[in-house]
Amino acid sequence: MKGKVIGDILVIKGDVENPEKLLETPGVNRIVKLGRISGLKREPDVEMIIGEGTETIHRENKCSFKLDVSRIMWSKGNTTERKRMSTIAKHGETIVDMFAGIGYFSIPMAVHSKPRKIYSIEINPISYGYLCENVHLNKVEGILEPFLGDCREIAPRGIADRVLMGYIGNTNEYLDVAMDVLKEGGIIHYHESVPDKLKFTRPVDRINQAAIAADRQMVEIVNKRIIKPYSPGVYHVVIDAKIK
Repeated sequence: MKGKVIGDILVIKGDVENPEKLLETPGVNRIVKLGRISGLKREPDVEMIIGEGTETIHRENKCSFKLDVSRIMWSKGNTTERKRMSTIAKHGETIVDMFAGIGYFSIPMAVHSKPRKIYSIEINPISYGYLCENVHLNKVEGILEPFLGDCREIAPRGIADRVLMGYIGNTNEYLDVAMDVLKEGGIIHYHESVPDKLKFTRPVDRINQAAIAADRQMVEIVNKRIIKPYSPGVYHVVIDAKIK
């Protein structure tokens, strides 16, 4: 099958003959064509091929995510990482998700790990709106608290047992904030897109430099893993680092 299924929408790239045939895919009621993704908000250019409306509810790992595929990115390649993060938190932990989106990582964590509190911060008003809806859909109001704004300005300091940095772009520019947010001995889950030769060295170096600048002299790398290829010769990686 050409494309990916998000909720009841099949998202395809490029032209296909007889798109009606694709409606035979189980659960698919609508088809859209994905064009270029552009702008700081990474909004996709989408053309409706069959059906009406681009809003749907996608279900994954016993969680529900409401989104508009014409305005919100959904990466099927991050499925394994979302599942891993869903059970990584310990009972009683306080979590800060610095780049929450629609709740990609913090919703599964709230549903499956049930930490004491998750503060989920999102700067994009559209994503924030869906984040709030997804909190309600998944009945995690008592655990997950959404915030609209820039994490550099509004992230609570010195409270987190775990900090989620699940955005790739200029993520390294926010490591100083993560250090301020983290408790002594807390863990940062840091994402970065990195050339193959540097995939496990540059992110670790950046974490170490940020820790030293914050007078946190001890860094223990708990885990390093590739999430998916990002572009030719470049990988999306995540580093789990305990900061002491």
